[in-house]
Amino acid sequence: MANLKEIRGRIASVTSTRQITSAMKMVAAAKLRKAQAFASQIVPYKNKMQEILAVLSETLAESGDNAFITKRDVKSMLVIAISSNKGLCGGFNGNIFKACSALVQRETEQYPNLKIQFYAIGKKISELLQRAGYEVYKTQIDAIDKVEYETSKAIVEEISELFLSGKIDCVKFVHNEFVNAAVQNTVEDSFLPLTFKVDKNVKFKSDYIFEPDKESIVTTLIPQWLKTTFFSAMAESFAGEQGARMTAMNKATDNATELIKELNLQYNKVRQASITNEIIEIVSGANAQ
Repeated sequence: MANLKEIRGRIASVTSTRQITSAMKMVAAAKLRKAQAFASQIVPYKNKMQEILAVLSETLAESGDNAFITKRDVKSMLVIAISSNKGLCGGFNGNIFKACSALVQRETEQYPNLKIQFYAIGKKISELLQRAGYEVYKTQIDAIDKVEYETSKAIVEEISELFLSGKIDCVKFVHNEFVNAAVQNTVEDSFLPLTFKVDKNVKFKSDYIFEPDKESIVTTLIPQWLKTTFFSAMAESFAGEQGARMTAMNKATDNATELIKELNLQYNKVRQASITNEIIEIVSGANAQ
């Protein structure tokens, strides 16, 4: 059994850890409020753009010559994986890696000669992918700590150029979708080529006048849609990270509190046993005299 000095040391150590986890929980909670508000502000714009493209989906289907919607034989694929740069956020990063591994297994079974590369956004997913032996095309670390539209725009333009030049035939991205502070859903989406479901029940009213023509509107909207979609995914991932960290640190703080209670109980038992032994020794010594 541990002596009193060792138990006191453990209590002091756990108490110090609890102070750190409690502080991290409060910091994550403050960041979460801002991140959640920021991510929710993008949603109306994204939804309206999606609505417009859905209405114009017939035009997309009829034109068929837009480079962003042209399907090819899939020989090479780029997977954008979004994680965090730091740990201590529960299964946030691990779930992304599991989804990436499942995607690789599924796609290689369908396309045996498929070349899959990863565009890792976040230090943690880059480390996990490289450790597992996957090919990482590029790692972007700075983009996730401060989510900005210009940074997301540059990444999307780089990826779009790879797709349009024919170096990549298909682009998918994996990220955590923010639901609430305790729940983040891991989502796998197809990024390029774009696919829009044609709703045959939606018809244009006869008095609609498009300026410029529908094809020009679609050509302008598609790059903007890609940037907005990616920017929204980055914002949701950042909010999800803060929620996951707040939840993880809250659990860690609760566990530390329970451990301190157990250590205090153990300390009191050892102390009581020590006092009892001392009394027995004194009484035994007195009887011996």
